[in-house]
Amino acid sequence: MWDKPQVLNWIANFLFALGFVMFMYGILYLVIHLPLFPLREIRVEGQLTHVTREQVKLIASRYIQGNFFTLDLIKTRDAFQKLPWARNVNVRRRWPGKLEVVIEEHKELARWGNIALVNSYGELFHAASDSDLPVFYGPGDGVHEVAEHFGIFSQILAVTKFRVAEISLSPRRAWQIKTDGNLTIELGREQMESRLQKFAQVYEKTLGKYGSNVRYADLRYPNGFAVRKPKPGEGNGAEPSKDMVTKMSTT
Repeated sequence: MWDKPQVLNWIANFLFALGFVMFMYGILYLVIHLPLFPLREIRVEGQLTHVTREQVKLIASRYIQGNFFTLDLIKTRDAFQKLPWARNVNVRRRWPGKLEVVIEEHKELARWGNIALVNSYGELFHAASDSDLPVFYGPGDGVHEVAEHFGIFSQILAVTKFRVAEISLSPRRAWQIKTDGNLTIELGREQMESRLQKFAQVYEKTLGKYGSNVRYADLRYPNGFAVRKPKPGEGNGAEPSKDMVTKMSTT
């Protein structure tokens, strides 16, 4: 090999290039890690009503380490993502020394039993809320389905002045609604929207005269529905008797 100048020149050039690259890497490493590029500002943006300034300060003190160049954006984003009300977090650098954090909060829609909250996307999240929210029940794979139907049912019942207080979806996909007027509505597994639509259209002419005394309506009939109405003289505080069942037509 020593008698081959071309090979020796190639090796020398390679070692020179490698040494130059390592030298430049060392210089760059030193420059980046010098205290010349500190993070001077952390700006948190978004329509925030639950994420507090104290929570942001806590995350900044515990998880944000390094300068403008060495900060780990993935770890920083994950730290903010752990906030109970944070649904989505984006983190980016802004030259010369700013960290910009954009937080999308969950918008509470309902409670999933007593386990969690449901957001407006039909997703579960775990946070504390003292808001007066409707309650959803159903199988574990039915969260989005129940949330979607909540909007549909609420819109249909708007003409009756009832508000949906509770929705239950059984494992067999049968639906039940409870309103803020203590009315339980059985919808069954088929044609739920059309049944409820017909019920809402005739409510004032049929059940409106009974007021809040009606506690149960079964809409699982092809051309009408059945209700349990109170006996004469029963007050609002009494449960309607099961034998006081009336079938009403929607046709």
